Amino acid sequence: MDLNSPLFDRIRIKPTCEDAAGSTGPACERPGCTQPGLHRAPKGRRQEGQYWRFCMEHVREYNASYNYFAGMNDAAVQAFQKDAVIGHRPTWAMGVNGAAREAAKPDGQPNGKPGAKPDAANRDWDYVDPLGILRAAGVAPDRPGTKRAEPPRPRHTAPVRKALDVMGLDEGADAAAIKAQYKVLVKRFHPDANGGDRSFEDRLRDIIRAHDTLRAAGLC
Repeated sequence: MDLNSPLFDRIRIKPTCEDAAGSTGPACERPGCTQPGLHRAPKGRRQEGQYWRFCMEHVREYNASYNYFAGMNDAAVQAFQKDAVIGHRPTWAMGVNGAAREAAKPDGQPNGKPGAKPDAANRDWDYVDPLGILRAAGVAPDRPGTKRAEPPRPRHTAPVRKALDVMGLDEGADAAAIKAQYKVLVKRFHPDANGGDRSFEDRLRDIIRAHDTLRAAGLC
């Protein structure tokens, strides 16, 4: 091979994607710098979503001195951090309806009645508040002598409810319905009813265990 051949002088190499990006990318925005600005740096508060373009050296220098809270006093910083927990969205106290409350003050007193609580309201409906959350917020004060309806409790335990679900029954199923459903399911998933196919054996075991659970609970 002749290394002095003029063919080597005509060889050209296509630039890679990285070389092309580096040559056409934005320049560093630090005055006097001619390096490519390949790194973004946030411009700061009230300019969210806007960025400077710096080279590696100057973006490190910028980040070392960057302070989002510059110009804010301690109270403003604390308020910002508190609002950041809820994404800076507005919130209202539970049970507060300012417009309705203001409209109900014909004589300058809350709800038009002297001595009434600000959040008290006359309602024609009742509710169950076992933890006292709504009552503490003043949505509707307790009336003396009024009993609160207890929330309905499940009729059965969790294992019993699961067993009924496995068998495709609701909680109101009686002993006769359980026995009849058990017979239907055993006949449907037994290998003898499927030409010796044992692919339904897991389902059959679940049904048998569910029936045993219901029988132990005295439901059948």
